[in-house]
Amino acid sequence: MSVETLFLDAGGVLVFPNWTRVSDALARHGVQVDAARLAAADPRAKRRLDVGDTSAATSDLQRGWLYFNLVLTEAAVPLSAATEAALAELHEYHMVRNLWEIVPGDVPPALARLRRLGLRLVVVSNANGTLRAVFERLGLSGLLDVLIDSHEQGVEKPDPRLFHLALGRAGARATTTMHVGDLYHVDVIGARAAGIRAVLLDAGGMYEGYDCARVRALDDLADLVAEDAVTSA
Repeated sequence: MSVETLFLDAGGVLVFPNWTRVSDALARHGVQVDAARLAAADPRAKRRLDVGDTSAATSDLQRGWLYFNLVLTEAAVPLSAATEAALAELHEYHMVRNLWEIVPGDVPPALARLRRLGLRLVVVSNANGTLRAVFERLGLSGLLDVLIDSHEQGVEKPDPRLFHLALGRAGARATTTMHVGDLYHVDVIGARAAGIRAVLLDAGGMYEGYDCARVRALDDLADLVAEDAVTSA
């Protein structure tokens, strides 16, 4: 069956950390590292967070703290009381405004293209209750049909209940739904447990050999969906 509904993770797919804000916070605490170096460390840090038992043994909030420490480690920044203080400052900002506030330039046109393909677009995200506000602030809300923030539902990926809830909210069927996310053990495993086909957005090329379809960007995903529609016709 061709895809009718597309589930999209938020962080790492549609929105990304504001590395300039992170760099500035670190600088205020005496730690000098530029935003580009932090951004370059992100794919390696994310994969370290994803593999092994880390994803299964932690909540999304706990993974967030580990993630930034891993980014610093991959960027060759020693962890210290200063980095801890900077991250605490950033955490306060994130809980109010959401630090994932950068929308790459290719995201809006890719979403528009996916809509032209006739897809219902549904965000299914592990978030902290600020997702609706930040998507409104960033101008993304009007490009999407449904937004599911795990904090509001009391359940988070990879628990298949969040995917089932999203299916119900969107009026969608698992057999005609595809989910794209950036963490294998959260997004791919979780979607599959709900009977949903999963695609990994692997911008850094860190998941060679994994047993799932991978794309480097949202536009590549649109290509995949278009090809799927032709094959299923």
